This record gives sequence, C-alpha cells and structure tokens, in this order.
Amino acid sequence: MYLEYYAGIDVGGTNLKFGVFSGEGNLIEKWSVPTDFGNGGKNMWQQIHREIARHLSVKALKGIGIGIPGPVLENGYVEVCVNLNLRNFNPVTILRTYFSDAGDIKIAAANDANVAALGEQWKGSGQGYRSIGMVTLGTGVGGAVIIDGKLRYGANGLAGEIGHIRLNPEETELCTCGGRGCVDQIASATGIVRYAEKKLKDNNGNSILRTKGCLTAKTVIDAAKQGDRIAEDIVRYCMKYLAKALAAVVYVADPEAFIIGGGVSEAGDYLIKILQEQFEPYITLSGNRPPILKASLGNLAGIYGAARLVLN
Repeated sequence: MYLEYYAGIDVGGTNLKFGVFSGEGNLIEKWSVPTDFGNGGKNMWQQIHREIARHLSVKALKGIGIGIPGPVLENGYVEVCVNLNLRNFNPVTILRTYFSDAGDIKIAAANDANVAALGEQWKGSGQGYRSIGMVTLGTGVGGAVIIDGKLRYGANGLAGEIGHIRLNPEETELCTCGGRGCVDQIASATGIVRYAEKKLKDNNGNSILRTKGCLTAKTVIDAAKQGDRIAEDIVRYCMKYLAKALAAVVYVADPEAFIIGGGVSEAGDYLIKILQEQFEPYITLSGNRPPILKASLGNLAGIYGAARLVLN
C-alpha cells in the first residue's frame, strides 16, 4: 500500500482528466469528468477538490500538478486563458486554498503543452533525451521546450508557443491570438481544413476530397495516404510552415529531438516522414538534425506531465 500520492490534472475545454500516482511515479488510477466552468470558474476548482477527495485520502496527498490551456508563469500565474474564459488567476494559490486540509503539499502549474512535453520526456517518446521540443497538433498548434531537463517558461509564459510564430505573409484572416500568418492558422487541424477548402475551390482537378461531405484533417491526410494528388499537396504545404517553425526553434533552443503529439499526429509515420523531409533542408549550420518522433502517451501525456511537476 502506498503511503504517498501525487495527483496530475489536465484541464481541457471539454473534460478534466485526473491521474493518481505513487511516490515512485507509477500511475495507480485515472479518470475524467466533464469540465464545469460555471460561477466564474469556481465550479471547476470545486470539482477538482471533490474528485480528488473522492478517490483518495487527502491526508495522503503530497502533491498536485495541473496543466492549464494558456500561458502560465513559473509561479503559476495566468494572465489570460481564452479556452476557459478566465483571466488573472493563479491555480497554485487557488488549489492551496481548496486543499488546506492536506497540509503543506507541493502544488505546481504549467501550460498544457508544457506538461505534455514533461510527460513524454518522462514516460513517452522523449525518454533518454535531456532537451526536447514538443508540438501538439490539434484544433490549434501548441508547443513546449525542455532544455537540460528543465521546462522553460519564459518571462511571460510564452516559451515554446510556436503556433504563433508568424510565417505566412499571404494570410489575410486574423488568428485567435490577433495576429495574421501564424503557424496555428495553417498547420493545425483547423488550418489544414481551411487550406483544403481553399485549394479545392481554386483547383478544378479531380480529388476524392470532393466526395466528402464534411472535411476534417483526418479525411485530408487519409486521402493523401491513398495517393490523392491534391490532398498530398495540401498536407505538404501545411507541414512546410510547421517545418519552418521547428527550424526556428533549433536555432534558438537546439533540442535533441522533437516530439509531435495531438490528434493530427495520429496520421503516424506518413506525416512524420513528410515533416522530417521538409524540416532538414532548413538546418544548414550543422550536419546533425534532430529526429522528429511521434508522441506515444496519447491523451495521458497531460496527467503524466502534470504529476511530474511535483514528483522528483
């Protein structure tokens, strides 16, 4: 029987994911519940306390790590979290209030892509690497940087946010961040669909994509895998911008490897191969190019990484 427990929490726009870990870092239990954002976010914090207390003795709780979908400073402060519609809050301070009956436990918070990176480095595809870059390809493009085993936050919690590197001068629409031409707008699942719709409108060529009622990033990539020329062009075009962003990260942080996670990464070796091929020509100062690897923990990366924040 374990005497010490650590909780890893991954806050999402749809669900709260929980993991309970032993002091040795073994996952003991995992579960999720729909996120309740009501009452100015207060309901969510009550949920977190209630769920953890329901699954283990709070007296045995030694640490809580939490991943938040927005920029987080090293002390836990969050200026704005668009997905949660919350501003100017500190999860560390809030959780310490809710878990005051647990005594002097360790509590830490980080951006959700950052905790995914920690999880992958600890128990996933990043094992054995001291320095990695993590990219999550989903509705948006998230990122994180770990250098010499330490997660980098930056002065404003923006370290690793490669999705908002502005690389496409032809973009006319605004990104969710307020900029134009962000990697997020072209390499995310949403961006792939946007570009596919534009490509099909501007190109009269035959494509099985024209038979699809509702395009998704998966249908586009699946068509490309089947040899559909237009779909192949779409995937290569979108990944070209991500490859440029990865090259920029190399010249700033010089990671040993990149880990690609998120829903789009389920395309597997096909997508990774295209990305690696497009990425390598941009690295000209060294013959050593970091490998690009598919994440292996799936949607568990967040709870693993959140727990890692408080587990030595």
